[in-house]
Amino acid sequence: MVEFRIDRRSGVATYLQIVHQVEQALRLGLLAPGDKLPTAKEVVAATAINPNTVLKAYRELTRDGLVEARPGLGTFVRRSLARPQAGADSPLRAELADWMSRARTAGLAREDVAALLASVLEESFEEAR
Repeated sequence: MVEFRIDRRSGVATYLQIVHQVEQALRLGLLAPGDKLPTAKEVVAATAINPNTVLKAYRELTRDGLVEARPGLGTFVRRSLARPQAGADSPLRAELADWMSRARTAGLAREDVAALLASVLEESFEEAR
C-alpha cells in the first residue's frame, strides 16, 4: 500500500501531491491493477489533512481512469502506468542511482541535483520534438 507524504512548503496543492504520488507509484510498478488505495480516513490519520482533500484527489484519479471507487469496499487501481524500463528493478534505475551517488559525492545538494535533472530532462524532450 502507498503511504502519502505531504510537503506543506512545496507550493503544490495537497490533493495534487496525492495524485502525483499515486501516478508515480503506478509508473514505478509499486501499485498495480487491483491494488487498494488507503481509505480517506487512513490518509487523514497519517497526514493530518482534510478528508475532502483526499476525496478530491481520488476523484481526479477516477476521472483519469486510473482508479475506481467500489462502494463499501474502497478505491482500487484500474490500470497501470508502469513500463518495464522504469521499474524499481530496472537497469536504468540502477544507473540513475549510481549517478545520484556520484552527484552527492561531488557535493551537489538536493536542489542542485533537481535543477540539473530538470534542465537535462527539458533539453532531452525538446530535442525529441
